Amino acid sequence: MELQLQGQTVAILGAASGIGRAIAEAFAAEGCHLGLFDRQAPASPFPGNALFREGDVTNLAAVQTFAADLGAIDHLVYAAGAGSGKFGFPFWNVPPSDWARVLDINLIGAVNAAHAFAPVLTTRGEGSVLFVVSVAGQIGSQTDPPYSAAKAGLINFTHCAAKDFAPYQVRVNALAPGMVKTALNESVWAAGQARLPEEQRQDYETWAQQKIRGISPLGRWQTVEEMAAVAVFLASPLARNITGQTINVDGGQVMH
Repeated sequence: MELQLQGQTVAILGAASGIGRAIAEAFAAEGCHLGLFDRQAPASPFPGNALFREGDVTNLAAVQTFAADLGAIDHLVYAAGAGSGKFGFPFWNVPPSDWARVLDINLIGAVNAAHAFAPVLTTRGEGSVLFVVSVAGQIGSQTDPPYSAAKAGLINFTHCAAKDFAPYQVRVNALAPGMVKTALNESVWAAGQARLPEEQRQDYETWAQQKIRGISPLGRWQTVEEMAAVAVFLASPLARNITGQTINVDGGQVMH
């Protein structure tokens, strides 16, 4: 399908790996110019003609410098994310001191990106913003309470930003993955297993299969490529009347 994105410029924060990397590759395949930002360089070169800057999304000055280096953009994607690294059931297993960094990366980093690029986006007359959230932000997942709370906050900020950007014809949406085999997901498995007696522990693949069969009606894992496909669609003119929405790609885990 021709998505009419050829030659447009996309800024992606959290682009070095996982969902962010897949989104970058999908936009490159559509003929887009890429501006990419992450706290560490990617393991392999990015596709196409990409500008990469290394930095921390929680550092507003660093994000603003990236925005200035990139200049005019058509689309903004925020795909950075991090969990607490602890198993949060019950919630008091994760002390308040472990919340700040999770909130900073998942929520404040996205706010930083929106602030840094708003001056450019509001002069374009059209465009889009996409925040990668999680179904955890909709269901109050007990696995990692600070992560769930941060993603819930980002979903709410999506609504606020969608209303503020609407007069400028800039659409703002959230993409909520379900269960995707990423480093973040594997860290959830590791934290949970560490709490179990050794005889009850499972390898990642066994745990993953049992987990997905228990929570997803379709009974299969989602992939980073599926997230990327939705991301490029939401940036395209085909989605010109979609804004302020949270799009779940989760195999039916959360239904409204």
